[in-house]
Amino acid sequence: MESTKKNYLRFLNRRFLPLNLLLIILSSSIGSCSLTFTGASIPAEAKTISVSLFPNKAELVQPTLSQSFTEALRDKFSSQTSLSLVPRNGDLHLEGEITGYSTEPVAITGAQQAALIRLKITVSVRFVNKYSPKDDFETTFSRYEDYSSSQNLGSVELDLISRINEALVDDIFNKAVVNW
Repeated sequence: MESTKKNYLRFLNRRFLPLNLLLIILSSSIGSCSLTFTGASIPAEAKTISVSLFPNKAELVQPTLSQSFTEALRDKFSSQTSLSLVPRNGDLHLEGEITGYSTEPVAITGAQQAALIRLKITVSVRFVNKYSPKDDFETTFSRYEDYSSSQNLGSVELDLISRINEALVDDIFNKAVVNW
């Protein structure tokens, strides 16, 4: 009985040894990557980021949008990277302006009435990476959320802005530091 057990263990060791070696190799190579948990790829020399206030230069101005968007962008970089937020001259720097804030009817019904209204926000962004200038960009980002035409914009506006800001911030973060 004892020899059967030893033979079985030898068989298992031979059968799964290549798999175990592969797992060891994979885990050690993953450990040596420079990617962070979020997938951010930031030069090792970069220690700081600065995010200037994004002024609202849209024709239609929502009073809290500038501050809420800028804070959401700062929070994303603070929470998802090891970069320290500084007021100006960061190793990475983001600036720009809100260039569009609009509503428009979508999903017109047979009675020529809008079933949905679209709130759209557009932001112009300039990104500078002091240590990797090839990653610098100047791009416009737009996102929108639809809401029922039976609702008053004032009653859903802050929630819509929050969701749009989150999507815009994710887009900007991905373009700036996620090189996938």
